[in-house]
Amino acid sequence: MQQIGKIALVFGPTGAVGKELVHLLLNDARYEKILVFSRRVLEIEHPKLEVILDTLTDLAKFHEQINGHDLFCCIGTTSKKAGSKENFKKVDLEIPVQLAEIASSNGVPNFIAISSIGAGKPGRGFYLDVKTEMENQVIQFDFKKLSFVRPSLLLSKRDEFRISEDAGKVVNSLVSWAMVGKLEKYKGISTRKVASAMIEILNLDKPNLVYESDELMGLAKV
Repeated sequence: MQQIGKIALVFGPTGAVGKELVHLLLNDARYEKILVFSRRVLEIEHPKLEVILDTLTDLAKFHEQINGHDLFCCIGTTSKKAGSKENFKKVDLEIPVQLAEIASSNGVPNFIAISSIGAGKPGRGFYLDVKTEMENQVIQFDFKKLSFVRPSLLLSKRDEFRISEDAGKVVNSLVSWAMVGKLEKYKGISTRKVASAMIEILNLDKPNLVYESDELMGLAKV
């Protein structure tokens, strides 16, 4: 029997996946409260939604508020936005790990974080090495349910133009027909499907530790 009346905690609610996640959670009867921690003002209001607006540079001060049933970590940046490798690691490594540490100490039972396709093995370049290290550090904390999603190219309507990503989407659309079997996980996936799959994963009795793009496609309810 699925649990109802749950409290969801969302970090990164204004990102491509985070936006979709918040909308889906607000319309999910299993959740009675959606508590989001955001650097930017959200464009939506809802009776179930509570927003904590902050730079999130000091998560320790939110120790008491990081409490609920399901924590969704959608925190992430790009090398261009970060400006340096050090800043990139602060966002994509240090914040998720600190969140996991606080959530675990507070007894939050379920934790899920966005990683990346190709993560899991060291020596694959700076970006994937950071994602791999994030997974390896988060897994040390105690959760009833812990999962990482490793989506391939994310397909969405971005707030800003990113030429490299747009080029990747064109290439993906041209060759996706050939991506079958072991290659299926490399197909592009919509941010909405990733968000939907994340919710379903934390509502499974025994979720897997890692989910690739093709598995996310199969779990998504949208």
